[in-house]
Amino acid sequence: MVRDAIRTFIDKEIKPNLEELEHGDTPPYAVLRKLYRTFGMDAMARDRFEKALSGGERLTDGPRDENAVAFTLIPIIELSRYCPGMVTAMGVSVGLTGSAIMSRGTDEQKRRWALDVLTLDKIGAWAITEPGSGSDAFGGMRSTARRDGDEYVLNGSKTFITNGPYADTIVFICKLDEGNDAADRKVVSFILDRGMPGLEQSKPLRKMGLHSSPTGELFLDDVRVGKDRLLGGSEDAYGRSGGKETFSMERTGVAAMALGIVEQCLERSVDYAKNRVQFGKPIGEFQLIQLKLAKMEVARLNIQNLVFRQVEAAAAGRPLSLAEASAMKLYSAQTAMDVALEAVQLFGGNGYMAEFQVEQLARDAKVLQIYAGTDEIQISQIARSLLA
Repeated sequence: MVRDAIRTFIDKEIKPNLEELEHGDTPPYAVLRKLYRTFGMDAMARDRFEKALSGGERLTDGPRDENAVAFTLIPIIELSRYCPGMVTAMGVSVGLTGSAIMSRGTDEQKRRWALDVLTLDKIGAWAITEPGSGSDAFGGMRSTARRDGDEYVLNGSKTFITNGPYADTIVFICKLDEGNDAADRKVVSFILDRGMPGLEQSKPLRKMGLHSSPTGELFLDDVRVGKDRLLGGSEDAYGRSGGKETFSMERTGVAAMALGIVEQCLERSVDYAKNRVQFGKPIGEFQLIQLKLAKMEVARLNIQNLVFRQVEAAAAGRPLSLAEASAMKLYSAQTAMDVALEAVQLFGGNGYMAEFQVEQLARDAKVLQIYAGTDEIQISQIARSLLA
């Protein structure tokens, strides 16, 4: 029932505006807020926020009822069938920024910043990547915080920041400069607001896919902040371990996105194979086309099983480990890319045209192999856990 209701919403609010969302520089936030209000997702977020503050649950653990977990994943899966970028924009605001504050912030910080982000009343950004630090996020980090009396002075730049151009609340991750070598510096995080003196947010960057997810750069020039903005109120509260915890959440979300992409590619491919006639018969009667469709269905089932496993683990109160999340992301991302490219091939020349959507899904699927850690980083993480 939830899935059908979400699909009705997508038919009404997203599909008619897909061209504008994907190619018209229209931010996705108004539609996402309408989604939240329509299905009471904002009310659910407020309820979980109050329970978390009272010590009932941690938002980073996720809900522990299977229906609640499924309700969280279904919008991700269904939105990814048409607009994966919207999922990224929503996930970074709620799943990364909001959860980072909820997992490591002080009660005062949670009340001041987290709730508005969790309900999408405000947009959040989680700023870790820098021009010189992609996969080596911490080792290559050059952004700094320097103590100055009772304040900190922040300097540096960030790139590839989802929601960066429009973010109201930013979790800024940097290193504490105590005059020591950059490699030895402690990782610290601060909560910033749009419009702070010295903070510049770029216009959206052009990119290969996820056009409905605004991506930008952040520039900090002597941004002065008080200790009230130091995440957790301590220089040890949200360092490397907090970043890894957030990465784990992001990686499990990729599987749900991959499932939506694969489902849509398969559905469109089956329909096309039934109706596209070549050499006097539907192309679905050719064995090579049947092979493509069969492999797509196997891929769909495998990713669906991974997503269901995640639902069951969360409901049992056992979040996936970082290595498990990495394995889940690695397989799902690679498989979504393979299926999307096969869909383009099955459609032939039409697959290369925007009208049939599979070219968009192929472009969108590629980033699943890059963000939240590249395929190569996932392999390294999985292997290290096996060899530990």
